[in-house]
Amino acid sequence: MRDRRAVFALFFFSGTAGLVYQVLWLRRLSLVFGVSVYAASTVLAAFMAGLAIGSLLAGRILRRRIPALQAFGIAEILVGVTGLASPWLLDAASAVYLQVHHLAPDSFGWLTVARLACSFAILAVPTTMMGTTLPLLSAAVSALITPSASARSTGSTIGVLYALNTAGAMVGTVATGFYLIPAIGIQRAFLVAAITNVVVGSGAYWMGRNQASAPAPAAEPVEEATTTDESTALFPVLYWVVAISGFASLGLEVLWFRLMLQFVTATSEAFTAMLATVLAGIAAGGLLASRMLRRRISLAFWLALIQALTGFATIASMSALLWTVKHGWDTMSLWRAVGIAILAPAIAMGVGFSLALGAASRARSLAAGAIGVADRIGRLYALNVVGAIAGSLVAGFVLLPWLGATHALVALAGCYVASAALLVARRRSWPSAVAVLLVLAASIPVARNIGDPFKVAIDRRYGDLLLEFWRDEGVQTAVSVRATGLQHVLYLDGLHQANDQPAMVKLHRTLGHLPMVLHGAPVDVLVVGMGGGATPGAVSQHHGAQVQVVELSDSVVKAAPFFAHVNYDLLHEPNVSVRVDDGRSFLTMTDRRFDVITADVIQPGHAGAGHVYSREYFALVRHALKPNGVLMQWIGKRPSVEYQLIMRTFLDVFPNASLWNDGEFMIGTAEPLRLDPGALGRMRTDAKTREALDAVGLTSFAVLKSWFTGNADEMRAFVGPGPLLTDDRPLVEYYHWLPPASAQPPLDLSAMKRDVTPLVIGGGQ
Repeated sequence: MRDRRAVFALFFFSGTAGLVYQVLWLRRLSLVFGVSVYAASTVLAAFMAGLAIGSLLAGRILRRRIPALQAFGIAEILVGVTGLASPWLLDAASAVYLQVHHLAPDSFGWLTVARLACSFAILAVPTTMMGTTLPLLSAAVSALITPSASARSTGSTIGVLYALNTAGAMVGTVATGFYLIPAIGIQRAFLVAAITNVVVGSGAYWMGRNQASAPAPAAEPVEEATTTDESTALFPVLYWVVAISGFASLGLEVLWFRLMLQFVTATSEAFTAMLATVLAGIAAGGLLASRMLRRRISLAFWLALIQALTGFATIASMSALLWTVKHGWDTMSLWRAVGIAILAPAIAMGVGFSLALGAASRARSLAAGAIGVADRIGRLYALNVVGAIAGSLVAGFVLLPWLGATHALVALAGCYVASAALLVARRRSWPSAVAVLLVLAASIPVARNIGDPFKVAIDRRYGDLLLEFWRDEGVQTAVSVRATGLQHVLYLDGLHQANDQPAMVKLHRTLGHLPMVLHGAPVDVLVVGMGGGATPGAVSQHHGAQVQVVELSDSVVKAAPFFAHVNYDLLHEPNVSVRVDDGRSFLTMTDRRFDVITADVIQPGHAGAGHVYSREYFALVRHALKPNGVLMQWIGKRPSVEYQLIMRTFLDVFPNASLWNDGEFMIGTAEPLRLDPGALGRMRTDAKTREALDAVGLTSFAVLKSWFTGNADEMRAFVGPGPLLTDDRPLVEYYHWLPPASAQPPLDLSAMKRDVTPLVIGGGQ
């Protein structure tokens, strides 16, 4: 018993380290490949492919007569060593990918292959070793079962093993998302995970040496023959069940993340909470299944029933969230929302997969004993992972665009019911058939009346006085436009992004006009992000300017015509080119240089926003500017600590920066900014440009001067010494690590002299 508890503890911490790596790898690789769904899916596919390969190798490893615990220990140590080296391997992968991008910059196929190859080259060894761990420890704990124990004990113990590993994964997710990244940074978080692996591996290897000479347990008692016979007959159909379950479970994760963003803010905290809830549910389900496996139960009946109930819970849980939101309940807070929508189906998933593992552990095999257990568990786990890879890709690239999130959710729930039907057909059990039919009968009316999550969430937040409602559930994001008699509003994943009210239109247009005027004669202009299009639309009105817009989501581009009345119908402007791409990735890969770079408003606290507020990002932008180029960076009136973090980081890269528009905009230049009093007048000779400038009040050089707030020296004095925002520690994105806004001193820019005269050519005449 003591040995088993030690093994359970080792596997718990193994799961913790594994999810720390997964979060860190996905974040670091997104800096190389971008945050597009295509890039993220490719990285995830490479990660899970390693798990599948490793799970299939476990039986072969044991055939080399290496004790299972020692093999597990070696695998864990290898994970730690290669995981610790992965940041340097990531740098090498960046160089390789950059070369491929230069050779085929617009080839989606070649770039996808390059992403997959680079990701797999980095992750192959650690993920393959991770994949071996569940089959190896399943073999180890089966070897620890006492001769007097029943076959049920093996299945129950493996269920506990899986549950505790998943619970460890949940802890790793929470630790990384809430503590490790903001507190110590990504690089040191890799070290923490590596040390954990090495400690776990060393402990397992030491335990394995002590047990290497122990006699093998006696064969299973005859009294378990009936249970074993049922599991053996059930085993072939389990392949299909676990593959379908893997497909549906990862597909549902994609859909849950998309749907839940309609109800909660798209922050790193939200993604951490959603993944943690999924893992907590699966872990709880695994523990529940382990108790079931101790009893004399019909695995065929219970597995069929649980699979059907997983489908029902998927639909019913989302329906419950929509009902509570629609009726005014306080269920749009983060943990309440994800708990209602995700927890119940996640628990059912954990029960179902653990029951399948239990059945596999009991089935007779040509390879007897521990090796047979490792083989069976390994094959099932590999099929589950392969199904998961397919599910994540199909859900993101096929189901969402074709069916929409709601119907896709119902379709994936149906996959669970279909797997239950397979079990019923295989066993031809009337009780199972009746149970599945009853669950199906309960599911159909719930599915038909599930409602529209997008409209329910937006109506709750912003009212339901709709004249028009449009949405596009694209691969990258869900974009919707809500029109009333007063305004048009653009929402990205349920969050307000832009509207056509005069104040907001003026702000976004000014983001385009101000850097153009400060430059004086811009030709090549880059706008990162489209939003409602007011910023690139304003830039397009400048005579002679060639505008390159880089927008992450194709759905945002599709929404632009709804705001044609405020974005100058930019999609039909001949000097505007739109590229659907990740802005940071574009800046990393491009050889082009620009006179002006500006961007749509990106809230620093949103998930992934740390990528465009870090020192490394600003360095990329500076590199993409021509020698006299101008960067416009929105900062807004933020809480003082966050404001100073962003400004201090900006000054570190642009020491000649200046502050404008009462502190809302920062301007970055390689050389000290010099204002030509005649430049604005020359721009205004073009009627189209003059009309656009008049719309934001830039009618004269005197007005331009009045917008000046402070110079670089005043900005440095204001922020003082302190930390910078980096890719390693994106503190602005993990805002919960900063003091709450109520505890920060008020933002006070009164020390700024607002004297623009030293910047003006000729002394401001």
